[in-house]
Amino acid sequence: MANVVVVGAQWGDEGKGKIVDWLSERADVIARFQGGHNAGHTLVVDGTVYKLHALPSGVVRGGKLSVIGNGVVLDPWHLVGEMASLREQGVTITPETLMIAENTPLILPIHGELDRARESASSVAKIGTTGRGIGPAYEDKVGRRSVRVADLADDATLEARVDRALVHHDALRRGLQLAPVDRSKLLSDLRSIAPEILRFAAPVWKVLRDKRKAGRRILFEGAQGALLDIDFGTYPFVTSSNVIAGQAATGTGIGPGAIDFVLGIVKAYTTRVGEGPFPTELDDANGRRLGERGHEFGTTTGRKRRCGWFDAVLVRQTCATSGVHGISLTKLDVLDGFDVLRICTGYELDGRRLDYLPTAADEQARCNPIYEDLPGWHESTEGARSWADLPANAIKYVRRVEELIDCPVALLSTSPKREDTILVRDPFAD
Repeated sequence: MANVVVVGAQWGDEGKGKIVDWLSERADVIARFQGGHNAGHTLVVDGTVYKLHALPSGVVRGGKLSVIGNGVVLDPWHLVGEMASLREQGVTITPETLMIAENTPLILPIHGELDRARESASSVAKIGTTGRGIGPAYEDKVGRRSVRVADLADDATLEARVDRALVHHDALRRGLQLAPVDRSKLLSDLRSIAPEILRFAAPVWKVLRDKRKAGRRILFEGAQGALLDIDFGTYPFVTSSNVIAGQAATGTGIGPGAIDFVLGIVKAYTTRVGEGPFPTELDDANGRRLGERGHEFGTTTGRKRRCGWFDAVLVRQTCATSGVHGISLTKLDVLDGFDVLRICTGYELDGRRLDYLPTAADEQARCNPIYEDLPGWHESTEGARSWADLPANAIKYVRRVEELIDCPVALLSTSPKREDTILVRDPFAD
């Protein structure tokens, strides 16, 4: 049985939630492998809207095992609250349907406080974080001072981990004019939440190994988008983890040989939340039209997304760094009604033409898009479920995208509804 990794191939918000939910019907296990609750997925299932942040999309599907891998940083209080909200919507979550890797680092209240204090105090360009403590939690992970899920089970270990973290954090807080951490309260809060988290703790690497040996299908769910990858994104305006497909292996403890198909989620135009370069950004009526038709507001933050034409250069680049086998092209219906559609095919930088986004931040900011114009269409593509339902010019647009990014379309999404999906190639059939 094939195992599939789903990654965003732009700056996030590509519609991963719907596609993961659509694929989860074919999967036995759905695993999150990076990020935190700064990512948001909106699912529409049988008319019910679910908004997920920390939990894998598979939790709304009965009979599936959802897994939070060690590559995630987890806010335990947020998780408990999110589970409570889903239970109110009739979703059943038990240790049989949800497992959390024992070596998952925790996001503590001090991480969010540090995140927000840094962003507000910054005298240079702001990164545009969500302020939820994701970055500081990853810093503590690589600094070897995290409190991890397994630490909640032993009080002496928990105290030692907290003390190690506070040596670092109290020094930082002094520099930001913040009061020292209340050690007693932090420990008390962790002890209180521990039983609610530990009941889901498991050796996820072993569980996934056993599931794979038993021939079960595993779906690995990424968060954010590859252009926010800490190594291959538009640094420093990136997230604090690796987002590309290779992280699915290290973020869950399953070997890279277990990955059979990488599906890149790609919006039919381009959006970005927060700061950073955006070569095809539109600050005009077309940009506003894309934002309004696409309802471009962040699931997690509510922030308005910046909108622009499709950038084939960036998507070709992310397909290469993630080893994408096929893409899921989403929100094609948002392009209905445009007379002319533009696709970025290259950049002009200081008189040179480039077919990739340079690494240096100053060069990224100076890249000017080179466009190819394609005829639009005035028929509706919303709700299309076969190629025969699409206007001829919409098909031409999709085919040109495939050529420019050097990667075929496997799925085509024409509305937020999960059934409005055209299947070209089933990732699980490989």
